[in-house]
Amino acid sequence: MVYMDKSYADKDRFICIYPAYINSKKTIAEGRRIPVQKAVENPTFGEIRDVCTAAGLSVVVENKLYPREWNRDVQFRGRIRVQLRNEDGSFCLEQFPTRKSIMVYVAEMIPKLKTRTQKAGGGDQNAQPGEGGKKSKKKKKK
Repeated sequence: MVYMDKSYADKDRFICIYPAYINSKKTIAEGRRIPVQKAVENPTFGEIRDVCTAAGLSVVVENKLYPREWNRDVQFRGRIRVQLRNEDGSFCLEQFPTRKSIMVYVAEMIPKLKTRTQKAGGGDQNAQPGEGGKKSKKKKKK
């Protein structure tokens, strides 16, 4: 194997997480890797990065696009590489023994981010009361 001579601390040995892996809007064929019940709707690479760094993991962000992603938008770009093991082969954090455990944790924590909670609660601030019920005046036939 190519990576056997490289250290676990080398950036090439970090695991890759694309936003499609934890997106509840994707099917398994489109790249989702965790169950829909645990997945989150349309995560971004920035949200994944924030959760991983808050958990104490070493993170590297790359400007890559998931190969199965048909939409080339900036919103869907980004690959996060996370260090799973230390240089001696032991786990960086014992609560994350596998790549799937990291993905499930990230999907659980993204809805609790401030950016997500503010978006959900602040949607009605733009609505103005009394504007929706106006009728247009038409001329009546005599």
